[in-house]
Amino acid sequence: MKKKIMGNNDRRTGFFSSRVSGYQSSSDKGFTMIEIMIVVIIIASLAAMVIPRLSGRADEAKVAIAEADIRSNISMALKMYELDNVVFPTTEQGLDALLVKPSASPSPPKWKGPYLERSPLDPWGKPYQYRLPGEHNISAYDLYSLGKDGAEGTEDDIKNWE
Repeated sequence: MKKKIMGNNDRRTGFFSSRVSGYQSSSDKGFTMIEIMIVVIIIASLAAMVIPRLSGRADEAKVAIAEADIRSNISMALKMYELDNVVFPTTEQGLDALLVKPSASPSPPKWKGPYLERSPLDPWGKPYQYRLPGEHNISAYDLYSLGKDGAEGTEDDIKNWE
């Protein structure tokens, strides 16, 4: 009788033969503790490199959002309001005039709003400040956010002048 030589396609049992042939027995399924630890170490190393770079970025992002609102979004809505009604909303009417037609005098004759989709709040959840005529922009309006600290006249204020 001749001995049959087993090839790679034959099913074999045992640790080494299952790794070579690609066949795994039911006892070989899953990850080893060393493989899991290596993955955890890699994830921890990546987190240790990325987290310090991202810290502080949230505040920078909020400032950028407030600047974009003041210089573009709300300013564009105010310009559209002025284009329709010849004047900007008064200080008393405020930015709410961009959402709901003001009933207070002077009533806008050709209000075609709403000019904004939602109430204009800064990234810190406080309303933007609006003045007409402006103290700094005498021929137009002052539009600004009180910033993170919520106090007027501090360094973190974001404004449409300067």
